[in-house]
Amino acid sequence: MNSFHSWVGGKKLLREEVVRRFPPGCRRYVEVFGGGGWVLFHKNPGGDEEVYNDFNGLLVNLYRCVREKPDLLIRALEFVLNAREDFDRIRRILGAGPRATAVQRAAWFYQIICQSYGSGLTSFAGRPADMWAKFPLIRQAHHRLRRGVIEHQDFGRLIPHYDRPDTFFYLDPPYHETEGYYQNIGEAGFTEADHIRLRDLLLAPDFQGKFLLSYNDDGFIRGLYDAPGIWMEPVTRLNNMRQRYEPNCQFAELFIANYDIRNRLERQCTLFDSIS
Repeated sequence: MNSFHSWVGGKKLLREEVVRRFPPGCRRYVEVFGGGGWVLFHKNPGGDEEVYNDFNGLLVNLYRCVREKPDLLIRALEFVLNAREDFDRIRRILGAGPRATAVQRAAWFYQIICQSYGSGLTSFAGRPADMWAKFPLIRQAHHRLRRGVIEHQDFGRLIPHYDRPDTFFYLDPPYHETEGYYQNIGEAGFTEADHIRLRDLLLAPDFQGKFLLSYNDDGFIRGLYDAPGIWMEPVTRLNNMRQRYEPNCQFAELFIANYDIRNRLERQCTLFDSIS
């Protein structure tokens, strides 16, 4: 299924490639930088425990309201205006802090996501946006999230909390040298020190689980994870932001894992071939 909202850096175009590289045998799935949740919603629900986490409190509040109070959220969205004045007013209110109920803040934030340019939360897109068309997606997401855990933690606390031999972490952090795109309403900035701190957690000798990282293919990131037992695989996807000016322009991505993702893909192909 699709996510109920778009997001800066969302994995809509790469989600199938990510899921194809999942390791077998894990009982807990943790999406550390949840964002739009495109991989979470695309994966097979299966029988594993699922954890969605994000450091953006407004985004986490939206997910909790979708899971717990979808009818109230939809009611609050029924008569929103697709207007620049309304968009700017709501941004000011959200930026001032929690002055409304959780459902009202979730509705305002969802409106900002849907009506902003590129879902960047900063500028009004000025294009038609049918909010009512989103309501079936919200209801689908409600059913999908009912049995999951929604967390609001820094990755430095979340990862040790859930780290077990049968845990699989999917991580899609802000990309190196693009961190400024994520410094919006309710969201703290991600720094170069945070990239290093994340590396230190994942490559620590006492780390028990499996992880798959998606990053921009960047020399700094490659250097961070150049270590024994770490697999890297370059992939490309369409660059949505440049399609208007450069049709079919590709963006270089990098998968990083502490298990053999190449061997995982080969096994999948062999299984498929044997069935056919």
